[in-house]
Amino acid sequence: MPAYVIFTRESTIDQSELDIYASMVPAARVGHEMTARVRYGAFEMLEGDPIEGCVVIEFPTMDAARNWYHSPAYQEAAQHRFAGSRYRAFLIQGVE
Repeated sequence: MPAYVIFTRESTIDQSELDIYASMVPAARVGHEMTARVRYGAFEMLEGDPIEGCVVIEFPTMDAARNWYHSPAYQEAAQHRFAGSRYRAFLIQGVE
């Protein structure tokens, strides 16, 4: 069953840290089956606090998503995301 990692960026703190993060993410994808479904496209807030943008990544399973997120390569990149912004991130199981 598919699974999705969803990131919502609430605020940018340091754009240079986000630029480093963006440069490291492609290497963190290697060896992981994943498809970006949303990447900072146009959006309209319908409810809740405003966000700056959203990313939705599809994985074949919850375990595949966890393996990518907790991989050393992604966690190394994520340190720059943490330093450069405030995000919310969560993993959710999809439907067939």
